Amino acid sequence: MQITIVPDAHAVAECAADRIADAIRSSAARGRPAVLGVATGSSPLGTYAALAARVRAGELDVSGVAAFALDEYVGLDPHHPESYHSVIRRTVTEPLGLDPERVHVPDGAAADLEVACADYERMIEEAGGVDLQLLGIGANGHIGFNEPTSSFASRTRVKTLAPQTRADNARFFDAPDRVPVHCVTQGLGTILDARRLLLVAQGEGKADAVARMVEGPLASVCPASALQLHRRADVVIDRAAASQLRLSDYYEYVQEHLPGGAA
Repeated sequence: MQITIVPDAHAVAECAADRIADAIRSSAARGRPAVLGVATGSSPLGTYAALAARVRAGELDVSGVAAFALDEYVGLDPHHPESYHSVIRRTVTEPLGLDPERVHVPDGAAADLEVACADYERMIEEAGGVDLQLLGIGANGHIGFNEPTSSFASRTRVKTLAPQTRADNARFFDAPDRVPVHCVTQGLGTILDARRLLLVAQGEGKADAVARMVEGPLASVCPASALQLHRRADVVIDRAAASQLRLSDYYEYVQEHLPGGAA
């Protein structure tokens, strides 16, 4: 796991956008458009804005890029403003100018959710897999909607949201009891299949979860600790989110002394 500590949230967004842009260009150089994994929540919003600025400036060509969202609420109309179909459209598809037909979100309104989950796994596989998966982290250590005790081998499935997750997301809804109880989420095993993982976090509110992810034991009570298993997992955090890391001085030393060619 490569840890990059930067001064503030703006620097997190710029650093992460640079890495995603590099992944898009590298994939294009190999003759195929990139397949991105995209996340919702507050953490990646700055990254999407920074990417959109690069697209508007003509610095980044996203034509042909496909995207797969991590999760969706169960039972929420896809046109609801807080459905992840709507959120991804507002924050990713439209600002970046992606082809909506190439942007996919799990179907939380399907009559048969088990079939919908299997179909989503198949769609990712048929697209050639995810080149880079962008992630945030919840205060309880969840990634996607994989709550504590999720299996590291799990695939796309229906999950019950933890009370803390519902409370954290209540700010997006008219009232706390309007937050759905269930979701469809890519599993930890699905996420780990991506060729590269990029997790962003900002603020002291994420510091405990970040410390458990990076320096804690590999444990299902902190789903994000699964990143320890990935051969190319990048974590970009600001100083506030890094404030509980015991070895932050070492991580910054490593940043300053990366081997030639490392990125």
